[in-house]
Amino acid sequence: MSVIKIMDEILSNKIAAGEVVERCSSVVKELVENSIDADSTEIKVDLVESGIKEIKVTDNGKGMDKEDAVMAFNRHATSKIIDEDDLYRIHTLGFRGEALASIASVSDVELITSTGDVGTKVNIKGGKVYNVQNSDARKGTIMCVKDLFYNTPARLKHLKSLYTELSSITDYMNKIALSYPNIRFTVTNDSKELLKTDGSGNLLKCIKNIFGINIAKKMIEISKENNDYSINGYISLPEVYKSNRNSIITIVNGRVVRNTELNRTINDAYHSYKPDNYYPVVVLNIDVDTSLVDVNIHPTKMDIKFGNMEDLLSLVTDTIKEKLKEKTLIPHIESTTPKEKKTYEEINLNFDIPIVSEPEEEYIINSSLTTDEKLSNVYENEKLSNASDIENNDIEIHDDVEEKLPIMYPVGLVHGTYIICQNEIGMYIIDQHAAKERINYEMVKDKLKKREKISVPMMFPLTLEYTNSEYIILKENFEFLRDMNFDIEEFGINSVIVKAHPTWLFKGCEDESIKKILELVIEKEKNFDIDKFNDHLAATMACKMSIKANTSITTDEMQNLIDDLRKCKNPFNCPHGRPTVIYYSISDLEKLFKRSGF
Repeated sequence: MSVIKIMDEILSNKIAAGEVVERCSSVVKELVENSIDADSTEIKVDLVESGIKEIKVTDNGKGMDKEDAVMAFNRHATSKIIDEDDLYRIHTLGFRGEALASIASVSDVELITSTGDVGTKVNIKGGKVYNVQNSDARKGTIMCVKDLFYNTPARLKHLKSLYTELSSITDYMNKIALSYPNIRFTVTNDSKELLKTDGSGNLLKCIKNIFGINIAKKMIEISKENNDYSINGYISLPEVYKSNRNSIITIVNGRVVRNTELNRTINDAYHSYKPDNYYPVVVLNIDVDTSLVDVNIHPTKMDIKFGNMEDLLSLVTDTIKEKLKEKTLIPHIESTTPKEKKTYEEINLNFDIPIVSEPEEEYIINSSLTTDEKLSNVYENEKLSNASDIENNDIEIHDDVEEKLPIMYPVGLVHGTYIICQNEIGMYIIDQHAAKERINYEMVKDKLKKREKISVPMMFPLTLEYTNSEYIILKENFEFLRDMNFDIEEFGINSVIVKAHPTWLFKGCEDESIKKILELVIEKEKNFDIDKFNDHLAATMACKMSIKANTSITTDEMQNLIDDLRKCKNPFNCPHGRPTVIYYSISDLEKLFKRSGF
């Protein structure tokens, strides 16, 4: 007797649902993407108890006739691809034909749809069709999913808390709203509005609706293309950063995706502009021929593979770095009144006990992009007009005026660490260690790049002993070290001797610097990147060679430090991303001392 049998269709749909429907946000994602594919201009998502009890998605798209409305719940039923060749030119968000069958197999579904003629209403529970009847003729589709996972208790039991499920849904809806600023999105939970966009097509205004006015003010528009890729969107100034990568939003041909290498490249483009363990706010649209990407990697369609990946990464890196170099990045400190923390009830979460929310750690320092009245007028008159379609002109579009570190004059030193400077428009505070780090960093990088064949003989050669594994790695890299102008040789078992070193090592710390450089060579990654190594080396040496905190220097030394900082390519941050200079305008100082009105 045969023991191998074809599974029942409902059973196979339940199994498929394990991949497609992971949680409430999975259902919202699939239904909203179907609405977008139906050319909707308005999409509303209504939730009951964070979607656990009910998810209702209403759109004004093309709708379906009666035959398609019933057929849509069959597994592998889709209108979006017909043959194998269509997989190489996917232009829709959905295409696998699994979502509706999977959702219907683990919930109670009601579909009301119409193409503008007589509508159709379909009721399905646990994958079984219970009722099909005529309905009203409102063009579009209403999909209502109730009691998700009612027939798979293990899945239901392991859903997260109401807040976690709602957070996951709103996170997805925020990202899809940024992907389609031309669509009007509304999200409610228990009749309380969480998100509303106006569908005007203005991406910056959509950023404001989601991230808030403070972040939207500090976004820089980018746009560039090469032979295969076209990118556009907004990146934040380095002073705005968050504690995780969730605010790096990448969109490929209208599809929100996650690609670890792409996210890492975006973050690396901010290297030395911000601390390494924090991340920028980025909304990046990537347009590419569909034949160069593969979205058929996972049922969620969030993972994606790129053709000519190196060209894309190079385009992204160059574009971000070029834009950051154009900006003046001196943080502008303003006195502000702290806002009251909102309770969960106040942010539209339905819960009996008000609990004070702990928002994600976020860092925003108000930035002055201008340092004289003339440039302020340029921003005021030329650029605010470009934002006329944003409510009350409250978002500033950053211009492309290139401005160096302004001239300033030192007047004193606080705690042997902070140089106080002034000019005609305000007061500046310079962290002398961070400033010297930046100066030394760019000097060392320049020396490493030029590879001048000059070295300094050591009066007392330095002998170092290592473990056998470390020694093998070091011996492999002798030529690399000699190219850096080290005179290094074997010296017995697992030992090396250094007889000469490059000229740029800090005097008095030669031995310590050599040890650190050799450690970096031993620790280097398997896929060795000379540029990354040089950058790491320059940052490490810059710190060793810099003025320490609590070190008093003369006024002339302060002025020399400022002059050297003004010559740097990026005078605004140390190599580790900390600011070198902060700024108080005269009006800010007057407000602090109550010499003017607030």
